[in-house]
Amino acid sequence: MLWKYVIFPASAFELAAMALTIAWFVPLYFASHWVQDWRSAALAAASCLIGAAWAPFNGFSGTFFILAAGMCAGIMRPRLAYFAVLCVVALGALTAFTLAEDPVQFLIPVLAIGGPVGVAAVMSTTLGRSRAQLLRKQEEVEHMATIAERERISRDLHDLLGHTLSLITLKAELAGKLAHRDLDACKAEIADIERGARNALAEVRAAVSGYRLTGFAHELASTRAGLAAAGIALTEDVARMPLPAAVENVVALALREAVTNIIRHAGATSCAISLALEGGMIVFRIADNGVMNEGAPALKHGNGLSGMKERVLAIGGQLALTAGRGLALELRLPAGAQP
Repeated sequence: MLWKYVIFPASAFELAAMALTIAWFVPLYFASHWVQDWRSAALAAASCLIGAAWAPFNGFSGTFFILAAGMCAGIMRPRLAYFAVLCVVALGALTAFTLAEDPVQFLIPVLAIGGPVGVAAVMSTTLGRSRAQLLRKQEEVEHMATIAERERISRDLHDLLGHTLSLITLKAELAGKLAHRDLDACKAEIADIERGARNALAEVRAAVSGYRLTGFAHELASTRAGLAAAGIALTEDVARMPLPAAVENVVALALREAVTNIIRHAGATSCAISLALEGGMIVFRIADNGVMNEGAPALKHGNGLSGMKERVLAIGGQLALTAGRGLALELRLPAGAQP
């Protein structure tokens, strides 16, 4: 717009009008970077009015329409933003043919620069918003993954420590009873308590690190020892078969949780464990002959049972829990389950 006065001298009126225009337009232009939607449209309209007011006196005032097209990027909905750019260009063309002293000089910059500038501004702003939304979604995914990992560690720690601490408690009680009757047996039980505590510490470290150092075979051996210490007879019918890592982890932890409940709450004298392949599914069952009652903790969906159910569902399996003469747990897991 100032190019005219490089060639032609400006009158006092034009200089005063130019100073007022700059004083008004500069805050308006910077405000357009901080507002959105209808406010952006209002600022673009104000810029068009300034351009139209100057059109009869200055052929370069089409610059205000170019800047107005860029302001349309503040409109949040892209379709409305593109429509606003089209309206600005149309207003510029209308102004050129009705008010401008030189329609061609006024119109060419509006068409050649205003339209592309407006479209580019809208595209750039839309891309920036999409990128910001993507970053927010990534942050949400990371947050949810962190929560899921914490829940996994919580479940694993509950299952790992619950059984081991129950076994240590039983052996400590037994050692206390043997202290005055059989010192050698008492020492053996204390040694077992020490080994159990060390194993628990190693398993906790493994769980926190995300790795499982022991499998179903190790858990079954631990189950034999725990049930024997509690005076509960064990019947096994475990088929030899390769277990996928995900299935072995779920079965081992289910066995640990079930045996912990049997030792703590069931009051059982016998327990039966079976593992077999039936119809392409790995089926694990464990049942006891304990006396269940309405308030029995094993029937409540506490942390242990809830964690067990979540792990089973995560690999596409099914869990069934029935109470009658004791408690019966059945897991049906896909033979090709992946972690």
